[in-house]
Amino acid sequence: MTESQAQSSAGPPADPATALTSRPLTQLQTDEAIGELRLEIDAVDAALVELVARRIQISKQVGRLRMAAGGTRLSLAREQAVVARFSTELGETGTSLAMLLLRAGRGRL
Repeated sequence: MTESQAQSSAGPPADPATALTSRPLTQLQTDEAIGELRLEIDAVDAALVELVARRIQISKQVGRLRMAAGGTRLSLAREQAVVARFSTELGETGTSLAMLLLRAGRGRL
């Protein structure tokens, strides 16, 4: 067996989340793995906050432009498409998330 075959049969290196299923970890290893994963979650959350704030800003600009042009503040077809996309990708959680994002950008109906 070549070195590359040995590496491919061994699979990718285990990450902290899957290490629990492959071998028992000490409490210290578990705590460290959880700490690393929480740092990743914190970084994702920070990025999400920035993206949501930007989305709200853009959505409000769209609403102002639509109204300035004599239209309505929102487009039901557009909102339905957003909800459908989130629902397809994330299921029921996606539907709820899309509704929250839409309300944040346009306000309550």
